[in-house]
Order: sequence, then structure tokens, then C-alpha cells
Amino acid sequence: MEQKDKLFKQIFDSNSKKIFHLCYGYTGDQDAANDLLQETFLKVWQNLDKFRNKSLISTWIYRIAVNTCLTYLRSEKRQAKDELTPNIIEEKAEEFSEKNEQVALLYKCISQLEENDRLIITMVLDELPYNEIAEISGISEGNLRVKIHRIKQKLTELYNRYARV
Repeated sequence: MEQKDKLFKQIFDSNSKKIFHLCYGYTGDQDAANDLLQETFLKVWQNLDKFRNKSLISTWIYRIAVNTCLTYLRSEKRQAKDELTPNIIEEKAEEFSEKNEQVALLYKCISQLEENDRLIITMVLDELPYNEIAEISGISEGNLRVKIHRIKQKLTELYNRYARV
């Protein structure tokens, strides 16, 4: 196996799950998330030799994934908050078992957030360190902490609203 192949496999294995979660957070659709995951890693493969180690490779991959997701949402002219979310998330929620109903509800709530908030909270759920999230999102760590607090409040409101239904 060639060096680049080995490196790519290693990168894919250690990042693909998080990137899938990110894509799913943007789309609320498993098939679209899988497509975006593949597209992201195709770009990673194509640009691997351009990676300069100025940041963590995971940070670089997240940036590629976010740009891929945003391009997808724009090209599809999808407003996840309006057309996409309620229908697709409803369908997806049915696929979850009783045990995972809360997870489905959480993703339903996440998909109602603004694009940047979705990105940030998905990275928080993936347990990325705050300094890495700050670097990816391009805001200071101090502002990030405030933003995360607000996002959590918003999510709690949404969650409680749906949980009562």
C-alpha cells in the first residue's frame, strides 16, 4: 500500500464518524450526509499533499466538510429550517428505536438552528476541544463559550417545546 493511501485510510478512520455527524447535523438526512461525507473525503484525498500542518488535520477536514455542506445547502436552495427539517427529520425520527427517541429529538432540534450554530453544537457533541472549535468557526474562545451557552439555551427551549407535544 502506497504511503498516501495508508495516511488517507488512517485519516478517514479517525475522522469519518465525526464528519458524518456534522453532515447529518446540516442535512437531517442520512443519504445526503453519506454523500457529503464522501465528497468531503474526496476533497481531502485530492488536496492531501497541500495540507501544511499549520493546524490539526481534523480542523482542516472540518473546514472542508463545513464548506461542502454549505455549498450543498446553497445549491439545493434548501433552507434547513423551513422545507428540509420538519419532513425529513420526522421520517428519520421514526427510524430510531424507543431508546434513541431522545437522540432523534435532539437532532430534530439541532436542525432548527442557524447554520453556524448547528456547526458549533455538532462539534461540541463530538467532543472537539474548544480551541479547535474556535479555530474552525473563526471566533475567539471567549466568544465561543458565550455562543455555546446561548446555543444550549436555544436547544433546551426547542427540546422542551417538542417534548411536550
